[in-house]
Amino acid sequence: MQTAPGPDGLLRCGWCLSTPDYVAYHDEDWGYPVTGDRALFEKLTLEAFQSGLSWRTILQKRDNFRAAFAGFDPEQVAAYSEDDVARLLADPGIVRHRGKITATITNARALLAMQAAGQSLSALIWSYEPDNPPVYGDTTSPQSVALSKDLKKRGWAFVGPTTIYAFMQAVGLINDHHPDCAHHAAAEAARAAFERPRA
Repeated sequence: MQTAPGPDGLLRCGWCLSTPDYVAYHDEDWGYPVTGDRALFEKLTLEAFQSGLSWRTILQKRDNFRAAFAGFDPEQVAAYSEDDVARLLADPGIVRHRGKITATITNARALLAMQAAGQSLSALIWSYEPDNPPVYGDTTSPQSVALSKDLKKRGWAFVGPTTIYAFMQAVGLINDHHPDCAHHAAAEAARAAFERPRA
């Protein structure tokens, strides 16, 4: 099912119609450009936690993740200790996966290292924006593979090509709303008006 009518009769990407949570996320968030190192750190973290799970699980726990990870302030997360890991593993409000929790701390430290070197996560990520429209239904791309490799070289974890492709969809590097979706044009207009960050 590529598109189908939503609750208001407008055509939407078929994947979003199974729950109101998805409809709201699809309409207001997914595919619209995101910048800022902290906002992108949050998006990367949530995509990593989603790996192997339903995105609905992550959406329902998003506020809990924000509380657990200090609003995704990388300086605070980078300072987390083993006691914090134990605290998070006992927190039923998030996904209690040691590897993903420790990866989030590792990634916060990798982000701070980039910033200390005068580098911008936002500029790095947006430098991988494809020139051509995505192929609807793809789960990876040459750009997601390349960005995944680049982040891993910089010490990031849980950033495989499929996770990165989903992240690219979510933050508007690509407009993967189906061409018939009522929100395709709005996402494209937002991308056209968006000022890309520069290194």
